[in-house]
Amino acid sequence: MSLKQEQLATLQREKYPYNIMAKFLFGTLNLIAGKKHSLPKAKLLEILASIPYREWEMKKYVSLSRNFRNKNKIDEANAIIDWGREAQDNEYTHVLVIHEKMKEDGIKDTWYLSPFVVFFAVYSYMFIAKLVKYISLKSAFYFNAQFEDHAEHIYAEMVSEHPEWETQPLTNELVKKYADVDNWADVFRRISLDEREHRNKSFYFCGKPEFIVVK
Repeated sequence: MSLKQEQLATLQREKYPYNIMAKFLFGTLNLIAGKKHSLPKAKLLEILASIPYREWEMKKYVSLSRNFRNKNKIDEANAIIDWGREAQDNEYTHVLVIHEKMKEDGIKDTWYLSPFVVFFAVYSYMFIAKLVKYISLKSAFYFNAQFEDHAEHIYAEMVSEHPEWETQPLTNELVKKYADVDNWADVFRRISLDEREHRNKSFYFCGKPEFIVVK
């Protein structure tokens, strides 16, 4: 399927029914950044997105040290660590891509992207991620699946809301290293697909493969 077809598939698929914790997080983000989709709001979302993966990686390194005699636990820990590294790098790349788009459009960071607010948001979300992972790692994966489902839909919706992106050529070399496409609409469609992949992996690791989507 083309990137445009994948975007339409996302838009046609209903959002996952989020639990109270996820609704609280998304509601808080809306209070801070407003309900309307925007590039600054997406940047804040991506700044937070890599945090759970780092927390899981650290937890699984402890597991490797404690369970080095148990091959099954070693294999499981390595699978989560490898995924976590790849996913957090990918989320950080999204931050850079959005930053480049904002520079191209002359959009400045809003008040909620100031160092103080970002510091507070990051450490607040780190606390949540740590708390959930200590309660249950499967619960942490499940919570993240909802976060990523939310993000997938946001980017698909943003492309629909910005038809001008279809004709804005992509000439930024940094962004082209991430997605070698012709226009900015396809860049954000690619980000949406990344979030779907993170969503699917989260559902897989939390033991809910029936919610994995292939389109």
